[in-house]
Amino acid sequence: MTFVKKVLVLICVIGALVSCKKDNEPVNFHFGYFPIDQGRYVIYQVHEENIDVNVNKYDISDYYLKAILGDTVIDNQGRIARRYERYISENANGPWVLKDIWTTLIESNRAELVEENNRMIKMVFAPTKFKEWNMNAYNVLDPLDCYYRDIHKSFALNGITYDSTVVVEQEDYSGSLIEYRRKYEIYAKNVGMIHKYFKDQTNAWGDTSDVIKGKTLIMNAVEFGVE
Repeated sequence: MTFVKKVLVLICVIGALVSCKKDNEPVNFHFGYFPIDQGRYVIYQVHEENIDVNVNKYDISDYYLKAILGDTVIDNQGRIARRYERYISENANGPWVLKDIWTTLIESNRAELVEENNRMIKMVFAPTKFKEWNMNAYNVLDPLDCYYRDIHKSFALNGITYDSTVVVEQEDYSGSLIEYRRKYEIYAKNVGMIHKYFKDQTNAWGDTSDVIKGKTLIMNAVEFGVE
């Protein structure tokens, strides 16, 4: 065998070994962006607005919300899910009053959260720039096509720097002079959602600061841990 042939054979063998190693490596789906271990919690500082000028409604509130993962339950689909308990308070350290109980789980690489009886697909794993999904595929709400951006990037919020985060883009619409919709969420690895931005409003002609009807919900994590 000539020297050139020997070198070619050696390259092929090394290539096969490297390929084998890659094939045997487990795929990292990055489920840590949506942890569902019992006892995990996140405390949020929340700003909420519900406005309807036609009925003289101007509900604006600031409060703290604590979301904690509880025991397992059987959801309305017959699946084993986790209780997602939400408590509210005027202060970041309580006392806490139970607001509601949702359910959450990860199934078939989908992270689901049942919010007010609406089953939402919050994330699809693994996060890549090519992933797209309808968050409302399993409920009667209008379709909401989501995708990822800023994948595995660091992010600082309220004095805390998170090493690895992803942004779930949900909606960005300002094509009308009176309608404005902007919705996205940021998730941190081994923490969960750390920021939520939700605006869905009808404005006076061309003026986004003059809201006629709409809802605003902004949530920023201030603390997280395991109890």
